[in-house]
Amino acid sequence: MLSNGIVDPQTGMHRTVEWRNGDKVYSPFSGAEMDRRQNELRAHMAANDIELCILTSLHGINYYSGFLYCYFGRKYACVIDHNTATTVSAGIDGGQPWRRTHGENVTYTDWRRDNFFFALQGLAAKTRRIGIEHDHVSLDYFRLLQDAFPDAEFVDVAQASMWMRAIKSDEEIKLIRDGARIADLGGAACAKAVAPGVGEEEVAMASTQAMIREIARSYPQVELMDTWTWFQSGLNTDGAHNPVTNKKVEAGDILSLNCFPMIFGYYTALERTLFCEHASEEHLRLWQINCEVHRAGLKLIQPGAKCCDIAKELNEIYRRHDLLQFRSFGYGHSFGVLSHYYGREAGVELREDVETVLQPNMVVSMEPMITVPEGIAGAGGYREHDILVVTEEGAENITEFPFGPEHNILGVSH
Repeated sequence: MLSNGIVDPQTGMHRTVEWRNGDKVYSPFSGAEMDRRQNELRAHMAANDIELCILTSLHGINYYSGFLYCYFGRKYACVIDHNTATTVSAGIDGGQPWRRTHGENVTYTDWRRDNFFFALQGLAAKTRRIGIEHDHVSLDYFRLLQDAFPDAEFVDVAQASMWMRAIKSDEEIKLIRDGARIADLGGAACAKAVAPGVGEEEVAMASTQAMIREIARSYPQVELMDTWTWFQSGLNTDGAHNPVTNKKVEAGDILSLNCFPMIFGYYTALERTLFCEHASEEHLRLWQINCEVHRAGLKLIQPGAKCCDIAKELNEIYRRHDLLQFRSFGYGHSFGVLSHYYGREAGVELREDVETVLQPNMVVSMEPMITVPEGIAGAGGYREHDILVVTEEGAENITEFPFGPEHNILGVSH
């Protein structure tokens, strides 16, 4: 129901409303889990003399409230003070933000450009020290916040929030584990669809549809958004994030499978090197080397290991084979509330310049990749990718889809 709105006295039009349409809906996370997240942020606020946080990123709002917004040029926020959490959403979304929010919701209307900031002012009046996400707020956005709160000091909470998100709860790990299971199903559908003459887009659609159907089957009420597949062949495999095209797969092509189920804002991934029907001797040699790096990396993910040390040790394997110059990015990254267009727990990446020590309940990938340019024997991009949960004793690999030439030369009986 619409209630408790604030009306502009000159026009008689609402600037904000409370749109409680329907009941709160299913979440994979308990109320206690969501309270834990909000209270962890409140503890940081108390320790740093922050009265209130205005979170604006997709990942920040989703992590602390459960609501994942559709941007489309409008502004959104989750305002957390020491007692309450309130999402601020646009009227175009109706009551969906309230249904998804663990907490309250205020809806602003579109008829005045400053209604979003008017809604924020109603939640943060006379606040003198406000936490914001520096890595999300642009210069223009920051100036608008300063105009709305001229007496307030703004301090960064993005880094602190990132470290909170880096350690997953048991409930998060359960969801991530299910995402890995569903990614494996997408991989199986992808492999089944591959054949000479089939377009990349057809393979990708088969994988994506399989994952969406399984997400829908697995959860009682879930928003089916953002699950996708990148499938590349031949030259298109040179980049890990290259888009799907309508190129036809050819016999002998090197292939990259990339399955990404998205569940309640949580991203998981399965990535594999494949070949269509056959592979040359040089392709097989390079593929086996990359699998060697992958196997070594899986063993290195342990509690107490430094991200940079893992990267440096794996570099030595590539260097021994004179392939280090073909490596294009880090060896892995954190998983959680992220996607290809939001989120990043940059403090937990397996790169030479990251000195973070792995801890239990971190979730990271191992994904070595090399790209051999066209014109060189064995040309193409090679990448394997598994997801591991760091435990007290070691790490658990939650990816089950097999890798390597003995499994993934498609169209050949093994």
